[in-house]
Amino acid sequence: MTDFAAAREAMVDCQVRPSDVTRYPIIEALLNVPREEFVPEGLRPVAYLGEHVPLAPGRVLLDPRVFAKLLDAVNVGPKDLVLDIGCGLGYSSAVLARMAEAVIGVEEDAAMAAQAEEILAAEGATNALVESGPLAEGRAGHGPFDAIVIEGCIGVLPEAIAAQLKPGGRIVAIFGDGRNGQARLGINTTGGIAWRRIFDATAPVLPGFSETKAFEF
Repeated sequence: MTDFAAAREAMVDCQVRPSDVTRYPIIEALLNVPREEFVPEGLRPVAYLGEHVPLAPGRVLLDPRVFAKLLDAVNVGPKDLVLDIGCGLGYSSAVLARMAEAVIGVEEDAAMAAQAEEILAAEGATNALVESGPLAEGRAGHGPFDAIVIEGCIGVLPEAIAAQLKPGGRIVAIFGDGRNGQARLGINTTGGIAWRRIFDATAPVLPGFSETKAFEF
């Protein structure tokens, strides 16, 4: 029987803190959200390993280090409304819900979206909502958002999503082709979103985010 509470502590102590992620709200959320509940049942024993966990073909739960560093960069606060794109079975939305005022998760796979809603309800994440729909469209009806987190690789950011970010709002995403990539933080300025590289990372390219143009470093 896996001791998941001990695994959570080890994840934070051995993967998250050594990656220079030390903000209290992030650490608190990661220690209190049971990651094993948000992966396919057969993969629960590997939920806390330092690697992506497969959820469906071409879809993963981001590894703890990558996810934590994205959270550190986007710096979600208690009054923020957050858009969580590609939330899978809801883990990222559950973590963000402990840090933000409210979270809107978007999941293209209707079955995963429904399951995410069930798990979030069971875990008491009453300020997180998951809706099914194309990831590249975001969720304009709930915006604009203070922060947007994209849970996978993208080749280009669709204008539809950029338009849902408040002035001064923050967005994090991994730009890449599924093999190579870099995580970037964007700030919505009067001249558009200004991006800066934060660390190297990769993940599968999310549906709807790769066809516009090829990725370039």
